[in-house]
Amino acid sequence: MILLACAVEAELRFWEPRDDVATLVMGVGPVEASCALTAALCERRYRLVVNAGLAGAFDGIARVGDAVIVAEDMMELGLESGAPLRLPSGERTFDTARSVASLVARLGGKDFLTVRGITVSRVTSTEQTARRLAAELGAQVESMEGFAALRAAERMGVPAIELRGISNRCGERASSGWDFDAGIAGLARITRSLLELA
Repeated sequence: MILLACAVEAELRFWEPRDDVATLVMGVGPVEASCALTAALCERRYRLVVNAGLAGAFDGIARVGDAVIVAEDMMELGLESGAPLRLPSGERTFDTARSVASLVARLGGKDFLTVRGITVSRVTSTEQTARRLAAELGAQVESMEGFAALRAAERMGVPAIELRGISNRCGERASSGWDFDAGIAGLARITRSLLELA
């Protein structure tokens, strides 16, 4: 059984139920995503988690309506200066999680762009922040749940992949080109293509 997980129900309005795929609405943001997904993975064993949703793209990466595979997703976890936290007893923070490489490669072979994502707890709405995230961290798309979902699946030992339909460009909201329907159309294309492979 595959688990298809999204933040809000409207992201899966294209979905037609299948016997081999369960769906989960996790809620918005990294905390809701990790809690809901972990609870679902404790209740049942799935062979794959697909985190499907919308994302903003940083300049020059993708257009509104495109669909992308997020091979690697990160969160800013550290000092504001960019230095890592010094934790006792050799403990470390985890700030990067990855989609299962074999599926990324196979789906990428169907002409979907493979990108690096960043998970945020507030949507980027200034050009200054967009430039910083792209330049300093190499972010190419932005979501609010990706890292949390991939990391939760990783900790539970379940393969996972993150798929995004591009709904806007990251930066000033007035010029973001926000288009929910176009993002959903892209998400529908890539999700259906993945499930042909999985």
